[in-house]
Formats: sequence, structure tokens, C-alpha cells
Amino acid sequence: MSTDTPSRPEARNPRGFADRRGADLTAERRLVARVSEVYERWGFEPLETGAFEYADALGKFLPDADRPNEGVFALQDDDDQWMALRYDLTAPLARFAAQGWETLPKPFRRYAFGPVWRNEKPGPGRFREFVQCDADTVGSDRPEADAEIIAMACEGLQAAGLDADQAVVRVSNRKLFDGLFDAGGVTDPRQRLTALRAIDKFDRLGWEGVSALLGEGRLDESGDYTRGADLPIGVAATIEAFLASAGDAALSRTATLEAVARAGGLGAIGEAALEELAAIDRALVSMRVSEDAVRFDPTIVRGLEYYTGAVFEAELLLDTTDDRGRAVRFGSIGGGGRYDDLVARFTGERLPATGFSFGVSRLASALKAAGRGAADSVRGPVVVIVFSDADMQHYLDAVSELRNAGIAAELYLGRAGMKAQMKYADRRGAPAAVILGGDEIAAGQVTVKDLDAGRALAAGVTDNEAWKSERPGQRVVARAELVAAVRAIVEGVHTAS
Repeated sequence: MSTDTPSRPEARNPRGFADRRGADLTAERRLVARVSEVYERWGFEPLETGAFEYADALGKFLPDADRPNEGVFALQDDDDQWMALRYDLTAPLARFAAQGWETLPKPFRRYAFGPVWRNEKPGPGRFREFVQCDADTVGSDRPEADAEIIAMACEGLQAAGLDADQAVVRVSNRKLFDGLFDAGGVTDPRQRLTALRAIDKFDRLGWEGVSALLGEGRLDESGDYTRGADLPIGVAATIEAFLASAGDAALSRTATLEAVARAGGLGAIGEAALEELAAIDRALVSMRVSEDAVRFDPTIVRGLEYYTGAVFEAELLLDTTDDRGRAVRFGSIGGGGRYDDLVARFTGERLPATGFSFGVSRLASALKAAGRGAADSVRGPVVVIVFSDADMQHYLDAVSELRNAGIAAELYLGRAGMKAQMKYADRRGAPAAVILGGDEIAAGQVTVKDLDAGRALAAGVTDNEAWKSERPGQRVVARAELVAAVRAIVEGVHTAS
């Protein structure tokens, strides 16, 4: 008979998949609720699609992927078709729109939120599962549709907790570079992609670093060499001229467009892109979107194999710190643009679309790092302390009264003593504890301990014995006054002990 001890699995998370509880979940849910209210007020309807899509429906639109199904979690169904967990909320929208276009209102305006999955190498702040929130308009080629998405994104970010001057949406148009490349005779797809990736690094490398990548290449600080785009000198000079406008935050949107136009060399496609941006600006002005909230920035390229026209990126301007107080830079907290080719994969006909997306967890983390998470901290329920099985009816009555009055409450259902129960209530973040001992029951009274006040006083306590003797925030009231006494604590109205 074997005496080997059965092996036990190790309790561990799969890499890139995080457990979340309490404050983090509450912050994210409130954020989504606030932004959803904005989107619905702007006339966008909610849509929910399944977690899985057929792999061929997802296609090659995972940004910068070279193979159609790279970066996704896929499985083969019993009919031999491959399906994969969605990596964003836009590809499912394209499939949905193509599948039911004849019956949908046109343009079709929807917003969606939910988890997405990416089969990528996880790292700090980089997960394989995270929550996104999108809003898109399918079926309109008007620049006003882009402007509306941008303006709505600004209002959504404010609803999420950012003041108007604490985030900026930077806007450009991918066709500026298409026109520039065409006019300069740059037809090699590799050259174009390499150049766009270099321009995308402008804020980090500056013109010197970008210039090297537009030319032969660059040796970075680690000694790694990155091959350049080998652009003609004239094309690189034109890029330098209109990227110079990106560094001047004092320029208005109109002045930025004028600076880009003066650089010349954009060709017919590039000139058309400037006209589209000018139309977006006119619409933004009509919607009273300030110059500080939305700026034109020709360095914004985004989704190199995805977007076809206007592109936009939301940047956090607040100072942020990590748990140790060290400064961290969040940078982009969302973005989007026009993608007129996505639905055409199913229908063969180009269908214009534009949208904005942000990572819910990332935005919630950014708000927390900026000191804006306090409003979303989780307050646990009021805890009713249990002393004796014989008095259980009194405890059940008390917790029911509180719940019926709209106050979150729970009855302690462990088997620990009072000290451990009070520690439990504190760990739950309870605003108050309700104490119904034998003496209180006999006298028709109840003791209500204000744990919020206790925590606040404890933070500045130097003499623990003095703090104990003062018994901060603890009141004895008539049993009939239980709900009123607890409500005063929950709503932050502290009375004298």
C-alpha cells in the first residue's frame, strides 16, 4: 500500500491574469457607469457581444501583428473551425455590423465595455486580460462624426474624475503621412511602416533620434541597433518641418494646421487630410470644445495597420506616483480614430467607421496614482456584533432594520469573540459597529461605535491609553434610534461622544 502523500496543486495565478477585489473593482465599475451615462446621453446604445469570435473574423488587425492569429487565445471547435477570445471590442463590432447591417439604424452608434484577452508576454502593468470601454459610429464618413467622438471622449474623461485641464486629446490624420510618402515616391511598405514607427517615438527620442531612424538607423543606449527607413532626404526634411509644430503647445488647432501646410510636400492626399482636420476643428469649436482639451499633433500615428484617417490619443496631464511615492508617467490613457476598412473584410465594400477606446483598469489606476481614488474607496457594511446565540433574534432584527433603511449591513457569522469581531469590522472598512450586549438589550439601548472617527483619530494618536479612555465616536442611544445614529455616521455627520 502506497504511503505517498497526495500532491496538492500550488495556489497561483496564471501569468498576466490578476485577481481584483474591493476598491479596485468598485472604482472600475463606477468609472464605467459614469462614462456609460455620458455615452447614452450622446445617443449611443449599449451592445454586448460574446467573448469568442471566429479567428478569421478577428483577422490580422491585432496591432502590428504579422500573422493573422498571433496574439490571441484560440481553440478549435468540434466543427473544426477555429475561434479565439476577442482581443478588443472593435473587431466584434465590425462582424456584428456586417452581419446585421440591413436591419441596423444607419449610422449605427454603439458603446460597449467588457474584458478582452491578448496572448502576449505579460509584464508590469501589462496583462493578458483587461477591461476596455469603446464608443463607435459605423456608417458615417463625415468629419463631424470624428469630432463628436472626440468631444464625447473629453466629456467621458471628465465624468470619470478628470478636470478639463487634467487630460488632453491629441488629434492627427494618418493620411498626412500617406500623402507625404506618395509625393516623395516612398512606395515600399517596409519603409513606410519603419518611418511611422520612428515618428511614433518622437516624444521619447526627440528629432535627433527620429531623424536617425528615418535614415540609416540608430544605435540605442543598450548597444542594440535598429535599422532605419532610409527615406529620401527631402521627405525626411518635410517630416522635420511639420513635426516642429508638435512641440509648440501654444499653437492653436488652426495655427498647427497652417504650420503643417507651410511645410509642403504633402500631395493631394495630405492636403485632403488637412481639410478633414479643419472640418473637425470647426465642429469642435461649434461644440465649445476648448483648445486646451483637444490639440492637433502630427506626431500621433497609432495602430499602424489599423487606422485609415483621423487618429486621436488621450494623454493624462496629472502628476502621478506609485505606491512608494515615486513619480510615474502614464501618458496615453485612451485613443481611437477612423477605420474605414474593418467592416469591408466581411462585405467587400468600404464602410466608414470611427471610435474611441480606453482601458478601464488603466484609467482607474491612473486616477488612483493621481490621488483621485479616494472617492472610490470601498466602505464596507455596518457590522452587527454577536455575543450570544440566545440573543440572535435581536441581532437579526437590527441588521434587517438597517438593510430596510437602505444601509449596507451584515451580521457577523463567525465564532470569534468581540475583539476579533471589531478587528474584522475594521478590515472590512465598516463605517460603524453595532453592539447589542445583554446590558444594552435589557435597557432598550444600543451602542454604536463610529469606526470612521476612530480610524481618523487613531491616525494622529500619540498616547494610546488616552485614546482608549476617550472612546472616540462611541455612543449609547435608545434602541429606536439605531437607524438614525448609524445613518449619521454613514453620511459623515459626526456627533459628540
